[in-house]
Amino acid sequence: MADVHTVHSDRKIVACPEAVSLVRTAQRAGEVVVLCHGCFDIVHPGHVRHLQQAARLGDRLLVTITGDSMVDKDTGRPLIPQELRAENLAALDCVDWVAVNPAATASDLLRRIRPDVYVKGREYELNHDPRFEAEKDVVEGYGGRVVFTSGDVVFSSTALIEAMETSANPFQARIRQLIGREKLGPGEMTAAVGSFHEQRVLVVGETIIDTYVMCDRPDVAGEGPIMSLRPLEYRRFDGGAAIIARHLAAMGARPVLVTALPGTEDALALRRRLADEGISVHWIDVECPLAEKQRFLVGTAKVMKLDLCTPITLDAARRRRLLEIAAEQARTCDAAIVADYGLGMLTSATLTELCRRLRTHVRVLVGDVSGRRSNLLAMRDVDLLCPSEVELRDALHNYDEGLSAVACNMLNRTGCRSALVTLGDQGLIAFESGAGGAAAPDDWSTRLQAEHVPALLSHAVDPLGCGDALLAAATLTLAGGGSLLLAGVLGSIAAAAQTQKLGNGVIGAADLRRGIRRITGSRLTCDAEPSSIITTRSHDQLDQLSAANA
Repeated sequence: MADVHTVHSDRKIVACPEAVSLVRTAQRAGEVVVLCHGCFDIVHPGHVRHLQQAARLGDRLLVTITGDSMVDKDTGRPLIPQELRAENLAALDCVDWVAVNPAATASDLLRRIRPDVYVKGREYELNHDPRFEAEKDVVEGYGGRVVFTSGDVVFSSTALIEAMETSANPFQARIRQLIGREKLGPGEMTAAVGSFHEQRVLVVGETIIDTYVMCDRPDVAGEGPIMSLRPLEYRRFDGGAAIIARHLAAMGARPVLVTALPGTEDALALRRRLADEGISVHWIDVECPLAEKQRFLVGTAKVMKLDLCTPITLDAARRRRLLEIAAEQARTCDAAIVADYGLGMLTSATLTELCRRLRTHVRVLVGDVSGRRSNLLAMRDVDLLCPSEVELRDALHNYDEGLSAVACNMLNRTGCRSALVTLGDQGLIAFESGAGGAAAPDDWSTRLQAEHVPALLSHAVDPLGCGDALLAAATLTLAGGGSLLLAGVLGSIAAAAQTQKLGNGVIGAADLRRGIRRITGSRLTCDAEPSSIITTRSHDQLDQLSAANA
């Protein structure tokens, strides 16, 4: 066989149509083309040996990987997004080309590419999985060969990922002790997810389009020290209040969205998308374009953000109409979410009046903010607020006191009953006023209950939208009669699932159930009286967590 060809790794990653053309050119030149296909989530020694052996069977080695949207595994996979998985493989000298397969199996790809040799691991030799059988039939049908590598070095990517999670996340072992705690056992968590079905939830807030601009590696412009980016692909995601509504629908609820939208084609397409998912959309007409936030990425690294958000200015008549529509829709809802993204649709006065009107109609009222232009303290008399620590401290202009004192101040000033304050990779803290009502300023340390829920995933691919996923799951939990602590745990599971997606993906009930199985460890057994990681901590300990997060 000819020597393995060495090509710069950037040029090895090709689209599927280009892969077909490259293979045909090589075959016409008399070269033998070998194809390997798989997820390749973590490229471990077994994968490297497998690919090296495959490369020796021909002149050119093409590796195709399953795209992110088609990986169907119960452990939050893929751990590594497709762009980075492709880069990892392209960095190997034995690999000539890498392509991402958009389908669930390699059958259609094999039919188009028609490699001379299709190589699988030894574990497939006696495997009768119908998906592999279909792939084998395709290859042998056009006269190709199916070859199995020796399998002399075998690793399980799933086992490696689980081991890394346990070692990298100091909370993982204790999280799994939840299965021995009746209050937050897997049965109750699963039942809570079941209670989401058919709940009617109102969402009021601005709608945003999040655009990911996937770029080639940056360069320096010739006219000066300016970073130069070349866009390769645009990915658009629904954001703002729209993604909250989509999360709710995917979790089994019946959402109603009240927002402000222009009469443009992209806004019309958005309404159609939401309607197709069972979301009832009511909107106030505005003249400004649909808000868009563009993020420029190289691989999965975000190198620049561009906000294309014209402030939404509602005149008095349209502001009254917004309040009337929201109150009218709330009459038939179990819960309501007010989400202020700081774009101007919800002024401080509007938020206070909106919360007052919704309070009379729904059992559970939840408020959330995003960004530093939002109006957290205008959300009065709600059941739950979900700010990040940064948003909370910015709202109160308090950067010195402990987090418990700041949270107590917020609850006292808003009349809110509880809060889930997120701390990034430190998880969240659930704050709840004592039995006597809102905590008084002089005795917050004894009347404010606080419990820490750790981040339920040690590695985040993309944090965008995790707060929205958390908000949807927590709201549905409270609306179903669950406790604040249960809302925090299920919200954290939703956030963990979201962080494994590149972009604002939709989190549904199936993701929550997978997350429950993952953190409870169904194969594990428990001691008679295990302790739980979800524990009430002293306010000094919680302030230490806050300091660590800062």
